[in-house]
Parts: sequence; structure tokens; C-alpha cells
Amino acid sequence: MKITLYIWRQDNAQAKGNMEKHALNGLNPDMSFLEMLDVLNEQIITAGGDPVEFDHDCREGICGQCGLFINGRAHGPLAATTTCQLHLRHFKDGDTIYVEPFRAAAFPVVKDLRIDRSAFDRIIQAGGYVSARTGDAPEANALPVPHRTAEQAFDAAACIGCGACVATCKNASAALFTAAKVSHLAMLPQGQPEREHRAQAMSAQMDEEGFGHCTQTGACEVECPQEISIAHIARMNYEFNRGAILKP
Repeated sequence: MKITLYIWRQDNAQAKGNMEKHALNGLNPDMSFLEMLDVLNEQIITAGGDPVEFDHDCREGICGQCGLFINGRAHGPLAATTTCQLHLRHFKDGDTIYVEPFRAAAFPVVKDLRIDRSAFDRIIQAGGYVSARTGDAPEANALPVPHRTAEQAFDAAACIGCGACVATCKNASAALFTAAKVSHLAMLPQGQPEREHRAQAMSAQMDEEGFGHCTQTGACEVECPQEISIAHIARMNYEFNRGAILKP
């Protein structure tokens, strides 16, 4: 299998980047997209060049590190799929593929395809946690949670923080990510102690990081590899207003 790649190369957030062309031959269609990038880097290193930097860790669609813009779509052409789960068999022999980093002011480029997602960490630190007493673990049935509520909370908790929602949003909004974290904890009894201020604190941090505002285009939900629903954004707005009313 033969592929022509146009890869974004950029030394740092301040440097001017450019697309670099590479031709790859003899690829196996069963290779994952990241394995293809590994082959590319072997080819570049053999030629004495500087390998392309890109983020990855688990390569199992769990860690959220592998986000790339592939032919103009976050994580590539398949729905509910991370970049590491994308395989070359979903492309045609001889295809030309354009690969870029996720672009947002709050996601500065570290180098090439690597971006800094630490803004997400700071949003979590602002309120995405629960208070817990030290000591023995509570008995499993001490905090009953209805099955439907548990399932809804789990759906929100499935967010892996990859940033595809931000990268695909025309406003570079982090509303879906933040809403998933707020919604997850708001529905569970363990999340009640911080409930009155969580949404406000996390929303304020989101604004401070430079993310845009949500205008409900729904693009984030379409590109999310975990298919997180934008209904959680409505719940975050409810939690924000609830906190404003009940705040001491």
C-alpha cells in the first residue's frame, strides 16, 4: 500500500510551521494510523532527519493522547474512533493524507503534532473532584444510586479528555469536556459536597484558559470518540445557575 503524507512540522508554539511531504510505500493495510507514523519516523531517521513528534500512550482508545486532525477531521474519517484505533484499511491505496495537530489558542503546539492539553488539567483542578473522608472504604450499599442515574453518570465519565471537541468547534469551546466532568459528579451522591460551586469554578477556569463559548452547533458531539452527548452541556448550565442561586 502506498500513501502520500503531508505532515505539519513546527518547532514550538512561537515558530512558523509548514506542511512537509513524505511518500510511504509497502504499508500493511492492517497497520494502525500511529504505526504508520512510526514507519514514517523510521524512514526519516534513516535519512538523517528529525522525526515527527506526536502524542500517544495506550494506543487502545483510552488515554486520549493521540488526537490528530486527519484530512480535516478530528481523529480521522470514522465516527466514535480515536486516532490510534484508525487503520490504513480505511484509506485507499495511493491516497494523499493531511495530518495536523489539534488547533486552539488554549492548546499551544509543543512540537510538530504534539500539543499542550494542560488547560484541561487546570479545569479539573478547579472543581472536578469530590471530598472523601479518610479511613475504611464505605460499605458498597451505603450510598444507593439508581441504575439509570449510574448509567447516565458513567456516560459522562467516559470522556477521555482528548480535546477533539475543542479542535472541531468553530469557537474552540471546551464546553463538552467541562460539562461531562460537571455532569458526572453532579448526578452522584459523592459529588454533592462541592456541587454548589463546581460548575461556576470550572466554567471560570475554562474562560481563563482562553477557550471559546459554546453556540450549540453540535460539532463536538459528532467528533467525540466516546459520543458524549451535548445534553450534558444543558446540565452544566443548570448546575451553574443552581450554584448562583444557592451560593451562600
